Amino acid sequence: MNPIDLVVTVCAVLSPATCEEQHLVFNFGGSPAQCSMAAPPYIAQWVGEHPKWQAVRWRCEYPHPNDKA
Repeated sequence: MNPIDLVVTVCAVLSPATCEEQHLVFNFGGSPAQCSMAAPPYIAQWVGEHPKWQAVRWRCEYPHPNDKA
């Protein structure tokens, strides 16, 4: 299993033009495309914990080594 970064674009429910990216890093044994198809339960959990936000799109990529957590 390798770390993978699930990048979710979320927008505020009360202000849909206010959007930001959230990075959810976890261990995953597949490709970024497989991660994208397996992402909805993780996104649903995040949205359930952050009810003022809604997910509008997502993608998976391998973490960039120079990014700060």
